[in-house]
Amino acid sequence: MSKLSPTRSLKPFSPSSGGDGDGRETGNFILRAIPRKERAPILSSAEFVRLKLHQVLHEPGEAIKSVYFLNNGLGSVLTTQPDGKTVEVGLIGREGFVGLPIIFGFKTSGLRVVTQGDATAYRVEAKFLLSILPQSRELEKQLQRFSMMLAMQSTQLAACNRLHDVVARLARWLLMSQDRIGNTTLPLTQDFLAQMLGTRRASVTVAAGVLQKAATIEYSRGSVRILDRAQLEAAACDCYQVIERQKKIWQAEVD
Repeated sequence: MSKLSPTRSLKPFSPSSGGDGDGRETGNFILRAIPRKERAPILSSAEFVRLKLHQVLHEPGEAIKSVYFLNNGLGSVLTTQPDGKTVEVGLIGREGFVGLPIIFGFKTSGLRVVTQGDATAYRVEAKFLLSILPQSRELEKQLQRFSMMLAMQSTQLAACNRLHDVVARLARWLLMSQDRIGNTTLPLTQDFLAQMLGTRRASVTVAAGVLQKAATIEYSRGSVRILDRAQLEAAACDCYQVIERQKKIWQAEVD
């Protein structure tokens, strides 16, 4: 996994138009949900950056200097063991935000966050976001709400990794990834999937083979293509539906 290196800034934002100066509308759900008067200073100070596959955004114990509103793509939240092994405990797409610890007064992250596939994001200096947060009540509410949703997701994934077989977990993971990436083809390797699911590479090979034999997915070196979404949902454990159901309940309560 590559460390975060300087990335090319695109054209300046144009907050008044809702675009980013490069012909695209703001894709991040949190930024879209807040009033223009709260969104404008963020977009004016942000850099629109391109992130590479397996790029490290935050590392355990390191100071959080920048935070990210993902515009597209997917970020994996990983817990790292003393022996170096990692297990995924959360997924963040354009519905979310990378950098939650600073919202609650922490300067460092206890978890690693890496990108899966190419992505784009609005990168903001952590100090600047903290400086405007007291005057941005809706942004603060949205960030706190996302924090609760991510915590619920992490709790469910912990139970999933303990209780369910690899085929069901792989199906659940592919569904969650597709929901956030919005594409039927996902750039994945067996080694990376093994890290995400906290299992052996050989187990991922067997699980992917089961789904491929059922014509649910097509697996090739470095990528997975979802062929039958309905069959994939049937193969997944109940954790996927639990997470999605809770998201809808909280969304209805907020709305």
